[in-house]
Amino acid sequence: MVKFGQLFLSLTILITLHEFGHYFFAKRYKCRVEKFYLFFDFLFPFAGLLNFSLFKKKIGDTVYGLGWFPFGGYVQIAGMVDEQMDKSMLEREPEPWEFRAKPAWQRLLIMMGGILVNLILGIFIYWMVFFFWGKSTIPVDKLANGIACDSTALSMGLRDGDMVVSVDGTPLTNLKRVEVEIIMNKATSMEVTRGGEKITIPISEDNVSTILRNLKKSDFIGVRMPTEVAEVTKTSYAEAAGLKKGDLIVAVNNVSTPFYHEFRRELTKNSSKEVEIAILRGLDTVKLKSKVTSEGTVGFRPLAEKYYPIQEFKFGFFESLKEGVGDGMENLVMQAKQLVVIFTVKDAHKQVGGFYSMYKYMNEEWDWQSFWLFRGFLSLVLAIMNFLPIPMLDGGYILFLLIEIVTRRKVPEKVLYYANYVGLVFILALMIYANTDWLRD
Repeated sequence: MVKFGQLFLSLTILITLHEFGHYFFAKRYKCRVEKFYLFFDFLFPFAGLLNFSLFKKKIGDTVYGLGWFPFGGYVQIAGMVDEQMDKSMLEREPEPWEFRAKPAWQRLLIMMGGILVNLILGIFIYWMVFFFWGKSTIPVDKLANGIACDSTALSMGLRDGDMVVSVDGTPLTNLKRVEVEIIMNKATSMEVTRGGEKITIPISEDNVSTILRNLKKSDFIGVRMPTEVAEVTKTSYAEAAGLKKGDLIVAVNNVSTPFYHEFRRELTKNSSKEVEIAILRGLDTVKLKSKVTSEGTVGFRPLAEKYYPIQEFKFGFFESLKEGVGDGMENLVMQAKQLVVIFTVKDAHKQVGGFYSMYKYMNEEWDWQSFWLFRGFLSLVLAIMNFLPIPMLDGGYILFLLIEIVTRRKVPEKVLYYANYVGLVFILALMIYANTDWLRD
């Protein structure tokens, strides 16, 4: 319920503020706003099906309401071809209060309103998060035991204990950035130090594809740390076996596992079985018998904070603004690159996710810092997605308006109407594909 609550609140905030951007400029230029809805009061995208509201109230010319179909929201502006696909207005002359009667520059600002709000909101959220909480990195040169590699990293030639230096010649200081740099820039090599010697690891297109494909399942590389028990889960197999806080796990079924990723690897091999776990407890070596869940766990939290060399940065009010703008702009660039990756990296399209993927990303415990960071990220994602020049999206309207401004000739409303039908089919197909991510997981 906590994860669902975070997702619901996130979408509610972002959708409402996005639509308010359109509403603000429409009212500013004296367009009649007929509806302002959070969620759809019909079976989107079929405007004529199952039309009803959970709540609605008319104030002035506008009906404010809460729809029953929780996948978006909309502002219905008089004289505009929108989600309702109202064709009747094409048969009459525009009224002064209609969208289509306004100058092109005003219509452009009305359509840009939602995107502008998403941009400003995303950067503002980053600003406030950095001001109140600061930001953290995992410096690659501070890893006492080097990196821990998954099977993909090992197959590429990386080894447990390596120290990352650079990706494609760009020096890296933050371990969290390694996968991002490889995937987004389609890197061809990375440099590490091993036993004091510098080694170049080639990265193929298939490697990039595999790293991306496994991103949701495992860390490509992570912090190599001992398996020290921080907390044992109540009523778990670990508690039943007698595992205690402070225990240091060193082996599973006589296979040496001095580091946590090796321990996890052995548990995965023995999912749904019973294993013998060797631990160091003070000066004694103790062996325990424990069952393993089908997910390859026994039920404890490792003492990660002891071995993660997290570097914290704190910022003043205006310093955090600079950081927020910088991170916001970087995320916009990354989102644009991600669109390129989807079409240029093998099987990248399979990573396109919908509400299920967003739900999985949520924390099981409410964490305001993580909550707002994700809200800022998601706001910028919505800005980029809505800017795509696809009919039915804001970017589609913006494209036609830019054509009108450049050519000084208005695109016929019938062209807009039928272009929106094409966009509707495309968006519907994309929604269906994105929200079948649970089948591809």
